[in-house]
Amino acid sequence: MADYRNTDGTTTTVERRSNSGMLIGGIVVAVLIVVGLLFATGFWSADVKGGALPDVKVSAKGGALPDVNMKSKEVVVGTSKTTVDVPKIKTEKATIDVPTVGVKDD
Repeated sequence: MADYRNTDGTTTTVERRSNSGMLIGGIVVAVLIVVGLLFATGFWSADVKGGALPDVKVSAKGGALPDVNMKSKEVVVGTSKTTVDVPKIKTEKATIDVPTVGVKDD
């Protein structure tokens, strides 16, 4: 990308773009056409015979969870009496102006 200044103070931007994607796409299409013509004229041929998947015997036995013998500490939960400072919050009612929004039908 290049920027060029014009005599009137404006800037012209020129982008150079390559068409390599179109070139690669054209080559792929040409190769596919040639391969199709080779098969259509009989120059190439493919003899495909029937096949089958191999027979596989699978057996599974129902599972069970593993036996675990775990030794752990015991967690003790309880309460105890403690004195702490608790802040008191005081609320009071006051009248103030608040904005209202409404829709009025004509």
